[in-house]
Amino acid sequence: MRKLFVIGIGAGDPDYVTVQAIKALNEVDVFFVVEKSGEKHDLVDLRTKICERYIDEPSYRIVSVQDPERDRTTPAYREAVEDWRGRRAEVWEQAIRDELEDGQRGAFLVWGDPAFYDSTLAVIDHVLASGTLEFEYEVIPGISSIQALAAKHRIPLNRVGGSIHITTGRRLAHGFPEDSDDVVVMLDADCTFKRVAAGDVDIYWGAYVGTEDERLVAGNLEDVMREIERIRTEERERKGWIMDTYLLRRTTDS
Repeated sequence: MRKLFVIGIGAGDPDYVTVQAIKALNEVDVFFVVEKSGEKHDLVDLRTKICERYIDEPSYRIVSVQDPERDRTTPAYREAVEDWRGRRAEVWEQAIRDELEDGQRGAFLVWGDPAFYDSTLAVIDHVLASGTLEFEYEVIPGISSIQALAAKHRIPLNRVGGSIHITTGRRLAHGFPEDSDDVVVMLDADCTFKRVAAGDVDIYWGAYVGTEDERLVAGNLEDVMREIERIRTEERERKGWIMDTYLLRRTTDS
């Protein structure tokens, strides 16, 4: 039977690739690389470099899979995501059927860790649910941008007896979670931290964490929010894209 690996390759630094991931990389016959229209090639290039660095006998093939466009303008967010995942599953199913023979092993290399705000596992489950293609799959965890951010700022994510709330910029727009003092925010394209009452909140922010372009800022939110916004604007113009994560931390007891 065909087998797929979903391999977390870490948040940017090739040194983040785990020994478990390296072992899996060396079992792969076909790497499926999802290419998004208009996206810079930095993320694709990193995947290629990781393969070249860690695979002992390079007999693998790389297959490019074109990602369907997603409607990012509709207010029906959940419906748009489900539609996009369905169309993605059709494309991936065709690629797996055409490019991966019975008995071979394929892989999708996932930035960071597949468990955090990544659709790869959901799309693969969608393919299997269609019942038209059979394969096994295994998930290899990776160092996420959340872990890398905390390490770079030399902080724990939680405080004594406290919880950690992980969310998105879209959700943060509805307000700082009332029952949380430590909130990690991902996928924030709009600097949503500016909407948070800043007086008693610190921010630990990082962009391109683990890469040569890494930018870090920490401090009272009110004092540094404009600096972060300026850096985001400059970096997006320079590179054409930006990937950032941050922790918001109340500085007084809730």
